[in-house]
Amino acid sequence: MHDGKYYLEQMNDITPFAGQEACIKYGCTLDHLGVMQMNIGKKCNLVCKHCHIQAGPNRTEEMSREVMDACLRVFQDNGFETLDITGGAPEMNENLKYLIEQAVAAGIQPMVRSNLVIFEEPGYGDFPEFYASHKVHIVASLPHYSKKQMERQRGAGSYDGVIKGIQKLNSLGYGTDPELQLDLVYNPGGAFMPSNQDALHKEYAEKLNKMFGIHFNNLFAITNNPIGRFGDFLERSGNYRRYMENLVAAFNPKAVETMMCRNQISVDYDGTIYDCDFNLALGLPANIDGKITDIVGRKLEPRKIVVANHCYACTAGAGSSCGGTTA
Repeated sequence: MHDGKYYLEQMNDITPFAGQEACIKYGCTLDHLGVMQMNIGKKCNLVCKHCHIQAGPNRTEEMSREVMDACLRVFQDNGFETLDITGGAPEMNENLKYLIEQAVAAGIQPMVRSNLVIFEEPGYGDFPEFYASHKVHIVASLPHYSKKQMERQRGAGSYDGVIKGIQKLNSLGYGTDPELQLDLVYNPGGAFMPSNQDALHKEYAEKLNKMFGIHFNNLFAITNNPIGRFGDFLERSGNYRRYMENLVAAFNPKAVETMMCRNQISVDYDGTIYDCDFNLALGLPANIDGKITDIVGRKLEPRKIVVANHCYACTAGAGSSCGGTTA
């Protein structure tokens, strides 16, 4: 298992990220940021092969209530619109329900990235009803609609848990009730980029409805970033450099304009602020003075985005429309 520094060094001899020069006008954040992403812990019930933050059952990092409260204050002070809660498995932070309750009380409708398998674990079975009662927007990872393909990434037994989770959410109104949004995320299972997102959405909708009567709102196709466990897999299979070169070859200048880092901050469990979840995994803090607890009461100013060659993953083809999911 390699750390973020290792993968930054591995990328050094790749053509420098083209966005630094070809799209320099998009090298800074927007004047107003819309998304605050909170990575509330690294602990997870799964050990997924594509996980860029290398979450798992043995991780202990967890966001405290103090940091959560600071996030909500900064969210309100700066007029963010979307609160994006991720992990690890966010449900494994014992303060998640507190965070959601505080957010909703403040008029903030949160989004949670869940692997759904967690609902099958002892002590977590009430989360579907809790989410529905608080109208939480759920983004669920389903790397593939077929059991064989998905369990190659997530491990034996994970597929049935996800399907049961979606069915439970559907029974509560998710996917059909306009106030209960359920989105799915597709991740490629190998050293290749995702196919057309619209085509995948249609394929997923048809297959899942036919097999299980499942409904959902949107499907997001994510390009795997060559870091973390996926980076380790690329190295073991001898595909690391070829994959990076494919990302470089697929660089799309138009995708730079809408990269998630231009419109968000990503807050780690300890309050450190990053431009995105991938920079968080690599230990590349944003150009912001202090942690989230230090900037309560302050307005965030436009900043220069911290970029490196891993950013090619978000500018390949159509770009990464929902990047940073670890669910």
